[in-house]
Formats: sequence, structure tokens, C-alpha cells
Amino acid sequence: MKKVLLFTVLALGLTTSSYAQKFFTRTGHISFLSDTPMERIEAHNKTVTSVLDAATGRLEFAALIKAFQFEKALMQEHFNENYMESTTYPKATFKGQIVNPTSVNYTRDGQYQVQVSGQLTMHGVTKEVTAPALIKVQAGKISATSTFKVAVADYNIAVPALVRDNIAKTVDIKIAVDYQPYTN
Repeated sequence: MKKVLLFTVLALGLTTSSYAQKFFTRTGHISFLSDTPMERIEAHNKTVTSVLDAATGRLEFAALIKAFQFEKALMQEHFNENYMESTTYPKATFKGQIVNPTSVNYTRDGQYQVQVSGQLTMHGVTKEVTAPALIKVQAGKISATSTFKVAVADYNIAVPALVRDNIAKTVDIKIAVDYQPYTN
């Protein structure tokens, strides 16, 4: 009986210690949509980097602004040169926390609704952002999605009067990431 108990304790210890506490991706997807009666502008970036620390709920994202792809090349040029000034402000970042990290069991399949809160830095401006997110655990794989809105004016993005009606004052942001265990 003592051998069985010792074996069980050792097996549980090995299982717990081999469980990855950090997850990582370089292929996260962020899209945004500006939809007005005059024009629909949508862009996608599929090279977003993100790290999630399952033990603490901390997470970070980084997206190169020039990596956003548009349907029309001219939209992409205007986005980078006139609005986002991507040479001066080359990336957007988010550093935050899952507000309720203990509500996610990373070792059990399921879908977990969480709130994420942190600092979104874009166009040289940092603002506090809180958004709902869905974390899915399936067969040991972790994925996350979130949708939220960002006001263009909050990040000092100047929109010329000539095209003001073409660009929404608030854009919809969607995030989707598939994480892999992080190994040093």
C-alpha cells in the first residue's frame, strides 16, 4: 500500500511539474473594421506575438502596424503613412491580466469566459482597456478570442476632414490566438 501511495504522489508531482505554465504564439490574428455608410475598411494581421502565463493570468500582445493587410493597396498606404504613422509608431502592444484567472482550468477541456484588463499602447498613446475574452482548452491546446471597440480619437489618430465620414469614430477589434506551450 505504501508503494502505491508513493507512486501516486510521484506521478501527480511529475504531471504537475510537466504542465506548461506559459503559452506563446507568433501567429495570432488581429483584425479591425471601420464601417460607415460611406466606406467599409477592414484589415488583418496574422503575425501577432502573444504570451500567456497560465499561473498568474498575465498576458502580452505585440503587433507590427505594417503587417496589417488591406483589400486595397492604397488603403494600406494611407493607414501606414497618414493615420498610424507606422514609421514613427511601428507597433501596438497590450500588457495586461486576466481579471479572474482562477476561473480557467488549463488542464481540463472547456470554454472559459474571462475579463481581460490592461494597457493598450498604440500610436504613442497608452490607455486602459477592459474586454471580455473566451479561452478554450481542447485536448491540451489553448486558444483565445476577444472582440472590443477602440475610439480612434483616444489614440490621437488624426483623420483629415476630407475623409472624416469614411472612417468610423470607433473601430471593432477582433483577436484570435492559438497558443503553444512555451519552452525556453
